[in-house]
Amino acid sequence: MSRNATRIGALRERIGDEILLEGWLYNRRSSGKLEFLLVRDGSGIVQCVAVKAELPEGVFARCATVTQESSVRVTGVVREDKRAPSGVEISLRDIEIVGASTDFPITPKEHGPSFLLDQRHLWIRSQRQAAVLKIRHTLVQACRDWLDADGFILADAPIFTPSACEGTTTLFETQYFDEKAYLTQSGQLYNEATAMAFGRSYCFGPTFRAEKSKTRRHLIEFWMVEPEVAFATLDDVMVLIERFVEGIVGRVLEKRREELKILERDVAPLERVRAPFPRVSYDDSARLLRGKGVPFEWGNDFGATDETVLTEGYDRPFFVHRFPAAVKAFYMKRDPGDDRLSLSCDLLAPEGYGEIVGGGEREDSLDRLVERIHEHKLPLDAFQWYLDLRRYGSVPHSGFGMGIERTLTWLCGIEHLRETIPFPRMLNRLRP
Repeated sequence: MSRNATRIGALRERIGDEILLEGWLYNRRSSGKLEFLLVRDGSGIVQCVAVKAELPEGVFARCATVTQESSVRVTGVVREDKRAPSGVEISLRDIEIVGASTDFPITPKEHGPSFLLDQRHLWIRSQRQAAVLKIRHTLVQACRDWLDADGFILADAPIFTPSACEGTTTLFETQYFDEKAYLTQSGQLYNEATAMAFGRSYCFGPTFRAEKSKTRRHLIEFWMVEPEVAFATLDDVMVLIERFVEGIVGRVLEKRREELKILERDVAPLERVRAPFPRVSYDDSARLLRGKGVPFEWGNDFGATDETVLTEGYDRPFFVHRFPAAVKAFYMKRDPGDDRLSLSCDLLAPEGYGEIVGGGEREDSLDRLVERIHEHKLPLDAFQWYLDLRRYGSVPHSGFGMGIERTLTWLCGIEHLRETIPFPRMLNRLRP
């Protein structure tokens, strides 16, 4: 942006001034002797009004011929307009076409999702997609701010790892010089090491799952925020999760009302997100599903349909806790009262959105953790560093991971995760 240019988001402070605006033509409509140019610059959209009788012939001609998504510099006077979303409009005095756009492929007509995903690098310019990504920005910022304020230390985990975290069937294998390595499924194991150093820590970054799934709730590459706390139990981490989720939802409501309005999101369900959240056991959830006619077998993990049915009775997020140990990762601690169960929890979002957070208490016994590694047929040598955390000052500790895209899908009230990340990676999509 030029030094003298004004952003659309700051125009209300410049009413009555002549300003320079740099951006792109979002849309244009004509009314004979008037041209109405909608210009966007990332901070908003403003209408620029060109009056033929008030402008040199060449300037008005440029206004009448500028094409969709051409980059422009507009000079004009800021006028108050309470009817406009930006609260102002621009009385245009001059326009320079910086870069012409010819035959922009995304037109006002309806386009299918495959076409739009092929044009994702251009689709993110649309008002709706930009709104989603702005909310994402605020969500990420809110996560960091909340954890920082609560005494957590950011200690990011590596992308290349020597071993599995969440199961060997969804690993992306790669060559790391003379040995094999894998793209991270989670920063979980490394978080435990940093929690032993700082007491409470978190990592925030991309994770990868080679799942051959085409559902609306799966991405191959997605982002997670993963806090970990020393001297914490399952109950402690559930309290942490509900405080955290209440805080970040509150920040989104505070900062992004306008974007939620663009998405036509009913904010009433989000305004009900207040701790404490209901808690229901896996056993009770399984009985509830069977009572509603769902053919669910005890011992299975919940599928998307199961989670949708479970959320029907709740108007806010709720916990399901103590899942069967067999469906959770090897590091999850067993329930002392029932060895079949793990000290684990999932937080399910209402309105059918399902799991957004998974967490629990970690196994802190060296001997039991070695047993679990053998049970899961994992290579013991690859976990020697992880076992050191139990050899040298082990403590009860717990943590969770929250998927940014799943959480954002719920916050925005949209159907598919693919719109919640700038450039989605899915089973059959590696481009753009």
